[in-house]
Amino acid sequence: MSKFQFPKAIFSRPVYTVLERRVGSHHLMVADAEGGGALLDLAKSDSGLMADAHVIYIPKHTGDTYSKPLAAFAPGQFYIGSSYEASVARLRRTLLGAHMGLQVYLAGTEGLMGQVQSEAAQAGISPESIQSEHRGSVARRMQCVHCKGITEDVTVDPFVCGHCGLNLYVRDHYSRRLAAFQGVCVNAEDPGNVPKAKELYT
Repeated sequence: MSKFQFPKAIFSRPVYTVLERRVGSHHLMVADAEGGGALLDLAKSDSGLMADAHVIYIPKHTGDTYSKPLAAFAPGQFYIGSSYEASVARLRRTLLGAHMGLQVYLAGTEGLMGQVQSEAAQAGISPESIQSEHRGSVARRMQCVHCKGITEDVTVDPFVCGHCGLNLYVRDHYSRRLAAFQGVCVNAEDPGNVPKAKELYT
């Protein structure tokens, strides 16, 4: 179980808390990988919550570690997705069909939570109705400001854009609309000078 404490950064960077039950008419829970542990902790704290919950869970590398215990809590609806891309159609239908009083609980990686928050905002869900708890990987979803391409799961700084090949500096500036951090060319004025890549948060 990972509950990484992110260092303080600029205002646009997301801030995460610990999930807690809120009063609501419906409960939508979306998580990936170790985020399943946060949903389990939430379920254990209030055994009656899951009966009214719609759970969308993407196990990734964790296999059945969290999916089987989550299923044992018998959520009202329980969907296991192979990837975010495979799950997004269901997520959008759920958000567009949501009624007043929906509470949204997000857990897992920053990439997943940011993308779901963006979808929720487009569907008109109030930010006050959304909670998020980081668990697991600290890899970032990055947008190259030069070619606009998105590179998933970035763990080093600088990194190579997966679309245009530029060496990009990992910035803390975050776009909620794109659900991505921004990467800027590190050697635009001196093409031969590329700093040695280092792991994020080390």
